[in-house]
Amino acid sequence: MYMKIKTAILAVMICAAANADDTLSSTYDHFVDESGNISLPDNFRRDWAFLGTWSIAKDDVETSSAASGHGAAGLHNVYTQRATIDYFRKTGKFPDGAVIVKELLKAATASMTTGTVSRGTEVEGWFVMVKDTKGRFQSNPLWGDGWGWSLFNAGQSDSTVTTNYKTECIGCHIPARKDDWIYLNGYPVLEATP
Repeated sequence: MYMKIKTAILAVMICAAANADDTLSSTYDHFVDESGNISLPDNFRRDWAFLGTWSIAKDDVETSSAASGHGAAGLHNVYTQRATIDYFRKTGKFPDGAVIVKELLKAATASMTTGTVSRGTEVEGWFVMVKDTKGRFQSNPLWGDGWGWSLFNAGQSDSTVTTNYKTECIGCHIPARKDDWIYLNGYPVLEATP
C-alpha cells in the first residue's frame, strides 16, 4: 500500500512539473516572435500571479494636495506566471520562459480615515522581462544577461520603445545583479513556504 501511495505522489509531482515546463516553454510561442521581439501579455492582471508593488516616492520639492507632499508619485505593480513562482520556490532561480511584467501607474494621494494614502491611477506603461537561459537572440540588442528587456508606453502596447537593453534597461538593475537582475526583496511570494 505504501509503495502505491508513493508511486501516485511521484506521478502527480512529475505531471505538475511537466505542466509548469509546458506553461513556461509556451512563452516563446506566445510572447516572443522569431526575431526576439517581445509582446505585452494579454490579461496578465487577471490571469497571472501578483508578485508585489513598489512605491515611487515624490521628490522633496514636489508638492501635492495631501499633507506636505507625502505620498507616492507612482506605483509599480509586478506580475508573473504562476509556474514561475512554483519553480523559483523549488530552485531559487528563474526558469527559462519566465515573464515578469511591471505595470507603471501614476499615483494620486489623498487624506482618508486611515491616513494619507496613495493609489494607482492611469497606466504609464509596462516593463516586460523574459528569462532566456539558452541565449536564443544574441543578435537582438534587447536580449542579454539572461533576459529579454522591453518597455511599452501606454497607448502603444503593441510595440516596444526600447532599442538597446544595455543603454536603456540594465543600469537600473545593477544593484540586483547578484539576484539575476531582479529585486527579490520586493517579492516575498517567491520565498519557499514552511
